[in-house]
This record gives sequence, C-alpha cells and structure tokens, in this order.
Amino acid sequence: MLKKSFYYLWGTQTISNAADVVYIMALTYLVLDQTNSALAAVLVPFFRVASQTISGLLAPLLVSKYQLPLLLFGSQLGQFILFGGLTIYLILVPKGHNFYFVFTIVFFMSFLDGWTTPARNALVPRLAEGKGLLKANGLISTTDQIVQCAGWGLSGILVAVLGSAHTLLLSLALYGVAMAFTMLIKDPTESNSNYFRHFKTSSFESVIEREKARPSRWHIMKEGWIALWHHPRLRTLTFMDAIDMLGGSIWVGSFTLLFVTTRLNEGTEWWGFINSAYFAGTIGGGLFVVTMVNRLEKRVFTAMVTGMIVYVILTVLYALNTHPYMALVLILLTGPVTELSAISRRTLIQRSVHKDLLPKVLSAQSTLTNFIFIISLLFMAWLADKIGIVHIYLLGAGISLSAATVGLLHRKSFTEQSPLKVPITDTK
Repeated sequence: MLKKSFYYLWGTQTISNAADVVYIMALTYLVLDQTNSALAAVLVPFFRVASQTISGLLAPLLVSKYQLPLLLFGSQLGQFILFGGLTIYLILVPKGHNFYFVFTIVFFMSFLDGWTTPARNALVPRLAEGKGLLKANGLISTTDQIVQCAGWGLSGILVAVLGSAHTLLLSLALYGVAMAFTMLIKDPTESNSNYFRHFKTSSFESVIEREKARPSRWHIMKEGWIALWHHPRLRTLTFMDAIDMLGGSIWVGSFTLLFVTTRLNEGTEWWGFINSAYFAGTIGGGLFVVTMVNRLEKRVFTAMVTGMIVYVILTVLYALNTHPYMALVLILLTGPVTELSAISRRTLIQRSVHKDLLPKVLSAQSTLTNFIFIISLLFMAWLADKIGIVHIYLLGAGISLSAATVGLLHRKSFTEQSPLKVPITDTK
C-alpha cells in the first residue's frame, strides 16, 4: 500500500520540519537577545507566514512545469544554500547584525518552503494506494506533531547549552540530510528521466507549438481556485477548512497563556503543561488513525464530522472549566479528535481531485487558509481585550460547530466517487 518513495518523502519532511523548528527557535532567541524587542522577534514567524502565502499564489506555475520531486528538491536545495549563507554571516558577525538582511533571508527561505506542503500532500496519494492513503496521512500527521512537541522543548535546551550559532549549524546539517533524502523520491506516475514537463522533444518547432498550446499563466494560477469553487465536495471541504481555521486560532500560544493565568490562575509553567498535553493528544490521534485505518476507511466523512463535533464539546467544557488538572484532561482529549478530523479532511481532498490538478488545488487552499489564519489572529487578539478570554474560546467553539454544520448540510456532495479531472475552465 505504501511505496518505497513514500518513506523517503516521510523522512525528508520530518527532518526538514525539525530543522525549521530548531532554526526558528535559535533565530528568535538571537533577535530578541540583541534587540530586546518582542516586536522584532515576532517578525520571524510573521515573515514566514506572509512569504508562504505569496509563494502559494505562484506555486501553480511551477507545478504545471516541473515534476513534484524536482520542486521538493529545488526547495530543499535553495533553503540549504540560503540558510548556509545566513549561518556563516551570523557566526562571522557575532554582534551588530543587520536584521534587514536576516529577515530578507527568512523571507526567501519561507518563499521556497511555500510550495513544499502542497507538493508533499499532492505526492502522498501517488505513493500510497487504497487504504494506504489514510494510513500515510496518519503517519505524516503523527510525526509532524512529534516534531512540534519535542522540537520546541529540545530547541530551547539546545540554544541554552550550545548557543544560537552552534544550534544554527545543527539546523543546517538537518537541512542537508533532508535534501539528500529528497533526491531519492520518485513519482511513479511520471517519467523518472524527464523532470521538466512540456520540453520532451529536441525539436525547436515542436517546443514552440507546445508553448503556444499551453494555457496562459493567469489561467494556470487560477485553475486551482476555480476547482475549489466549482466542485461541490471541494467547495464544502474548503469552507469547512476556512471556517475551522477562524476558530482554530484560539489555540495560539498567547491565548493559551492568557487563559492559564487569568482563568486557571496558575503560573507560566502550566502553559507548558497545557501545550504538552495538547501535542500528546494529537500524537495519540495520529496513531489512532494509523491503527484503525481498516475501520475508518469506509467512514472517512463520518470520522471527520464526529471529530469536529466532539472537539466543539470539549472546547466548551475547557472554556468553562476553572480547575487546572481538569483542563489538562480536556486538552489531552481534544488532540485525538482534532487529528481525526484533520486527517480525514485531507484524505477526502486528496481523493476528490485528479493527480494533475491536486497540487494546484492544495496550493490555492494553503494560500487561503494562511491568509485567513493571519486575519483571525489579529481579530481574535482584538476581541480578547473586548470580551475576555473565556468568551474567545466559546466563540471559537461556535465557529467550529458551524464548520461541522456546513459538512452535514452538504453531505450529498461526499457520495460522489469520481475525482475532479483536468482541464478546468472558468464557467463565468
């Protein structure tokens, strides 16, 4: 069910994610240490998300021209070179850094990383057949959460013990290993000898004719967006993702810290306990999907909606609770149902689109959700000062409930079996 290249893909993305966590922690500490500005430190994740959003808009142009393994390798190679230059600069210039240069490098690294997740998620259904797709998504999601859970804690220890410079060198080594694994990935649906699409002939005249027949760049860029809007199942899943993203921003660290200190009346150490419990729950949820894949295979839609509804109930109980230990239990239970819903949704999207259109659809969806997440963060932060942190969590639960309602109201769209094909034309 899982091809050999899937394990290479799984490995390279796990190592690359670990490198991301380590370098963000080290760089954030370095910026904060030398500027004493929380705003300057926040610019590191801000530039990452903003750059990935822009990259997602342009990703369809690359997807239509190059094979997915080559895009992944190009992304890893570019990040390795850029980060190598940044690391050398920070080591050679230990004080008085030009942070305009640093943030520029972060921006371009994130731009290259912007098409990695859509390309990875588009490759998974090509490397995992039948029941293997749900299992593959569960494995990837589980390791993503393990890296996030362990990475942030270990990165803090590494920075404290090794210092920022040596921690950055470790991250550079991880990027190099990830790049090496990426070279081993093969797409079984494409010719391994020709990574450059549309240039399969040495005849200059044939190349010119082929280029004339190609759709315009604007058409290629909007093809994924058109598919999201015109295909009933994709439209429903996208609405659910977008709405859920609005409510999901309540779990950002600053909101969790505010809840711990004002609602639970505990110190910042409980902030760490809450985060650890959540990640432990999401890891358990991913493992649950992997072990129960046979039973979930024909109930993916039911698993998705059930996970969302249970999540809403647990979030409401969490918001109304004032006991720290009960909060740990509730947040631990929230993780599995969150993962169950997210993995099911991703699997449904992958099965709803033809392999050639899927990367463009995932790029469009990633761009949309990143944008909504940024807007939601600002809106929820403003609203928290107005109505209080408890009402923020209740509002988030209500928003997620509306996402589940959208799925139930459009249940018929999930009975369609044939995936959306290409080409897509604008029907306006």
